[in-house]
Amino acid sequence: EIQLVESGGGLVQPGGSLRLSCVASGVNIMRQHMTWVRQAPGKGLEWVSGIDAVDGSTVYADSVKGRFTISRDNAENTLYLHMNSLKPEDTAMYYCRNGLMLGPFSLQGKGTQVTVSS
Repeated sequence: EIQLVESGGGLVQPGGSLRLSCVASGVNIMRQHMTWVRQAPGKGLEWVSGIDAVDGSTVYADSVKGRFTISRDNAENTLYLHMNSLKPEDTAMYYCRNGLMLGPFSLQGKGTQVTVSS
């Protein structure tokens, strides 16, 4: 079965850190452009970060630049999002998907909830 499964979300205090994981089955993430997106309650989908399939270059939304790091592990076939200095405005459901930014995609996980609150 081809699927993406996110995990690692939770409740964290402002300034804290989390690492999100996206385990891929049936698809090699090294051959896919991979992206993290998020959706806060009552708001639209927001692109967060992406990693290029060809050269592994990474890009970030201005809202997370310098605080979040996207990475991937070939052996584990897993995409990560390391999140530091978390802010209440980072509270959202986080999804991993293939494709670039908010463009076309064929795979997306069910998401993992991140809540930043004191």
